[in-house]
Amino acid sequence: MFDIDGPRFVDAQGRHAILRGVNLGGDTKVPLSHAGLNPPRDFSDHRDVSFIGRPFPLEEADEHLGRIRRWGFNVLRLLTTWEAVEHAGPGQYDEAYLDYLTAVCAKAAEHELAVFIDFHQDVWSRMSGGDGAPGWVFEAVGLNLEAFDAADAVHVMQQRYDYASPERRQEDRYPMMSWPRNYQMPVNGIMWTAFFAGAALTPDWRAGGRNVQDLLQETYLGAVRAVAERLRDLPNVLGFDSLNEPSLGWVGQPLSRRRTGPDADCAMPVWPGPSWTPLDGLKVARGLSASVPIMARGEGREMQVAGESLVNPDGVSIWLENAADPFEAAGAWSVVDGEAMARDEDFFRVKDGRVLDHERDFMAPFFARVAATIRSVRPDWLLFGEMCPYLMLQGKTFPRPMPERTVNASHWYDIEILGTKLYDPDQDHGGDRQRYEFQLGFIRAMGLSMRDGGAPTLIGEFGIPYDLNHGQAFERWADGERGAGVWRAHSQALGVMYDAMDGLLLSSTQWNYSAGNRNDLRIGDGWNQEDLSIFSRDQTTTADDPASGARALEGFSRPYVQRGQGVITAMTFEGGADTLTAMIDVDPGIDAATEIFAPHWRYPDGVCVATSGVEAEWSHDSLRQVVVVKALAAGRLKIVVSPVAD
Repeated sequence: MFDIDGPRFVDAQGRHAILRGVNLGGDTKVPLSHAGLNPPRDFSDHRDVSFIGRPFPLEEADEHLGRIRRWGFNVLRLLTTWEAVEHAGPGQYDEAYLDYLTAVCAKAAEHELAVFIDFHQDVWSRMSGGDGAPGWVFEAVGLNLEAFDAADAVHVMQQRYDYASPERRQEDRYPMMSWPRNYQMPVNGIMWTAFFAGAALTPDWRAGGRNVQDLLQETYLGAVRAVAERLRDLPNVLGFDSLNEPSLGWVGQPLSRRRTGPDADCAMPVWPGPSWTPLDGLKVARGLSASVPIMARGEGREMQVAGESLVNPDGVSIWLENAADPFEAAGAWSVVDGEAMARDEDFFRVKDGRVLDHERDFMAPFFARVAATIRSVRPDWLLFGEMCPYLMLQGKTFPRPMPERTVNASHWYDIEILGTKLYDPDQDHGGDRQRYEFQLGFIRAMGLSMRDGGAPTLIGEFGIPYDLNHGQAFERWADGERGAGVWRAHSQALGVMYDAMDGLLLSSTQWNYSAGNRNDLRIGDGWNQEDLSIFSRDQTTTADDPASGARALEGFSRPYVQRGQGVITAMTFEGGADTLTAMIDVDPGIDAATEIFAPHWRYPDGVCVATSGVEAEWSHDSLRQVVVVKALAAGRLKIVVSPVAD
């Protein structure tokens, strides 16, 4: 359905295409049996779970996909997880789930939705506070997942949150947006370091007869290939994401020196809560206690020490059968008379006298392996490349050379909105668009510099929490209030984001559409109290209501040029007047017309189209919600779409 030409997406006729889509969906991170108000506390069933029904039951596919298409989206970033594919054990693929996933993609094709597959993860796995890898992986590398909570080695909602309490937000037990702190904790430090740098840092750490890095990457890529083989014949599947938001692990960090935030050596942020060094994590994993500082934001939002916490006071080891620590065996540290001693402060920073560069040394070969895996199944597939998003704080970009036919699929959020879940639509947000364009412009430049001739950028994730301002919109809806005013804050925030992306002509997939979402501070998207879904079952009304199920429809369902008869050079939307202005450098060799999405709910009485610069003809297909403009000569074509005047 779409290909790439230098820095642009193009369709089969060669038209410059803007891909505007949504992630499907947030609740796909969790097996169906673990949904609900009180999910299982432990993970003893991790080999027997099923993800069939994620993102939705097949009998609901037409409802959800039809709604997504009517709202103006043309692409899906479709989530799956390594666990969903291979939860039973290494090489044991869930064939019934693969049948289901293939059927979802085929249904998307019926609704003219392109798809690229995202093997999703957050903080490695459900068992370490997020989603992604199956539970047997821990056992394969020698970790005892049953000991994680007792050793304070992870921060997991199911084990920290009191589900018996009526209190929705439990800031003392499971603080809002606290799941990322797992990146600093022992389990994530061990797994991510092993996944990317096991061969370099712990060459003698063997698992299944192989170095631990080879075991992890080869089994992950085996799961990717299993999905690829099922989808190879579907024309709407564009390719695969490399891996969602990969972490650096401990690579680049000093062993025992404490940080108060990102620095020149390590881009990983220090989150509110316990602040770990790699040595702290290794001690706790080994069964020693550690005293770690508690960080909090000061009045100026800077991180500062607010106290200390003793972790793992009971001395629980997370290594199976108290096995030896492979990092200790490799010379990073040792225990002398019961005390942990750093033996090589630069163990995770320097190898053989050379400073390690995570992207150059570890991500570049990983990108190549993912590309080779998917293209061994279908050579024309695109690779949607992602690196650790925090590296952008250091101004870093993708390693070169990247594999051919790679898309820059980096993520971007307004961290202030995401972290505080606060937004006042009556305050002055005049500087937001300029700030957004600066940040997104840097990401776009990452794609342009990815290789000679540039590569397209598709913002793989962006979005806002819908439980903004303590869930005020939920309360207003529950009280019977209807209309756009309920979601004014959300629409305003989203609109500025789309304005910035229009200005930069960026493609994007918003985070997210969760079919199981509810207007409940405990449930949300069904994962760690996140609530960024543009859809909620609580919002559904009638079949003829374009806003049925939508949160902040005004913010995301808006006109844009889907396909240009040549190269799209500019695009702006004035929300107050519902007016889209676009500029197209017409290519006379392209016989197909420009197509502009024009949502019927914005233009119930039709559209007025003005063209200039080049002679052109236009028509309006209200059923498809598309304005078609055919230029009759080469040159720069200006198109203005507005509502029919009263």
